[in-house]
Amino acid sequence: MKRSILQSGVLVLSLLAANVMAAVSQEEAAQLGTSLTPLGAEKVGNADGSIPAWTGGLPTNAAVVDANGFVGDPYANEQPLFTITAANAEQYKDKLSPGQMAMFRRYASTYKIPVYPSHRSAAAPQAIYDAAKQSAVNTQPVDGGNGLSNFAESHYYAFPIPKDGVQVMWNHITRYRGGNARRLVVQATPQTNGSFTPVQFEDEVAFPADMSQLDKEKSANVLLYFKQRVLAPSRLAGNVLLVHETIDQVKEPRLAWLYNAGQRRVRRAPQVAYDGPGTAADGMRTADNFDMFSGAPDRYDWKLIGKKEMYIPYNSYKLESPKLTYKEIIQPGHLNQDLTRYELHRVWEVVATLKPNERHIYAKRHYFIDEDSWQVAYADHYDGRGQLWRVGEGHASYHYQRQVATYAVEALYDIIAGRYIALGLKNEEKHGIEFGFAATGADYTPAALRNAGIR
Repeated sequence: MKRSILQSGVLVLSLLAANVMAAVSQEEAAQLGTSLTPLGAEKVGNADGSIPAWTGGLPTNAAVVDANGFVGDPYANEQPLFTITAANAEQYKDKLSPGQMAMFRRYASTYKIPVYPSHRSAAAPQAIYDAAKQSAVNTQPVDGGNGLSNFAESHYYAFPIPKDGVQVMWNHITRYRGGNARRLVVQATPQTNGSFTPVQFEDEVAFPADMSQLDKEKSANVLLYFKQRVLAPSRLAGNVLLVHETIDQVKEPRLAWLYNAGQRRVRRAPQVAYDGPGTAADGMRTADNFDMFSGAPDRYDWKLIGKKEMYIPYNSYKLESPKLTYKEIIQPGHLNQDLTRYELHRVWEVVATLKPNERHIYAKRHYFIDEDSWQVAYADHYDGRGQLWRVGEGHASYHYQRQVATYAVEALYDIIAGRYIALGLKNEEKHGIEFGFAATGADYTPAALRNAGIR
């Protein structure tokens, strides 16, 4: 009996030690804000200066924000340093993803990457920096990284000094999004000739951290609430999706409900996860393609390859301009690349491989994540045969007035079918992203969903 008790004690101590090692030490966390940026990127630039040092990001008054909330371009007067095309792509391939090389082959005469001077524009409020440091010493992975513990108090950037691939992805999932935010956006799935019917959404995301103390206590395992209402076309108008994104997804998987305006019924929507079809996406994206990657990571093994320098979509203010129409942006095969902007930045490289006995339409996924913002910049998706299938580009822009990185548009290219989906366009809408609206937990219950869906 004594031996059994002793063995149990050793087991408990070893488990406690493993948990303690999951978070970084106070000494390691002290790098945040010193040798590292407050969010964990390298402060220094690269050897030849083509990536500058981080000096705090853009100021909150970097350019004019118009009366409707559309942000001005602080770099509007800059011109490309050079342009990568199918003719010269080989000389730059060490700084491009496999997906970009495939795009050059698929659209040799039209696809191009205009490369501009690099600016490390990303920053966040001091409270977010404090939260990231708290996460660094407290947050621990659950079940190999499929969930988080000791995270609810800090709210943001679970692992600012990551040790493996899944921790890098958790930083993308738990990044700062400007607090409660609402936006009017359009999704387009153009045909091969470029014709499309826009689908208009009203999206909103809300965080228990920005609600009352009672709501925080009731939502202890909720990372965020997401509500998406379809406004057009008329055949889809009135449908509403509600998601409770959880922190420990082992303990409690994502919860989702759908209000169907035609039936006037609210139903659970377990298909809004993993490779379930994206809303009104014509089969062009999965549920977890949203936000470049969202949801639970448990179906994959995540390998951290390391860091590298790449030309990634960045400071994409042109693509957010209210002076543009959707038809000017949406072109046959791909976005209008004359309106895009790419810069040289350091990224984290992560490869996700589907676990044995798990199911997903993507057998492998290859991610490149910006070190400054923790947003996914590129995502290459492979089918069960090992063939590159879909290529994702997250065209990042930085909303300096709120100190938050966002996407001007997410594009996902099906290089086999020759079609693509663009999500998040705001150019022709009434206003830009609205930050800071008041919300309560009661606004995001299935009971409240029916009221949100009235035509």
